[in-house]
Amino acid sequence: MARLKVYSTGICPICDKTKALLKKWDIDFDEVRVDQDHAGLREFSRVTNGARTVPQITIDGKWIGGFTELTELHMEDKLDDLMGA
Repeated sequence: MARLKVYSTGICPICDKTKALLKKWDIDFDEVRVDQDHAGLREFSRVTNGARTVPQITIDGKWIGGFTELTELHMEDKLDDLMGA
């Protein structure tokens, strides 16, 4: 199964909304708190080509973007394909 990763911080309401939607859609994910994990912050910067906002999401290490891109993929029925469903 595909691995989805959410890069987030503890004070980001959109991060919380992203995680709640993923749980609602029954999609397992790993969370990397870039405000607490220095190695995670370096990984975040490398994987997202220096993105400066959270949340940012990857599937199998491929950066798909943030909350907006995630919901667009879901609405266009493309998320299941990326997740291998």
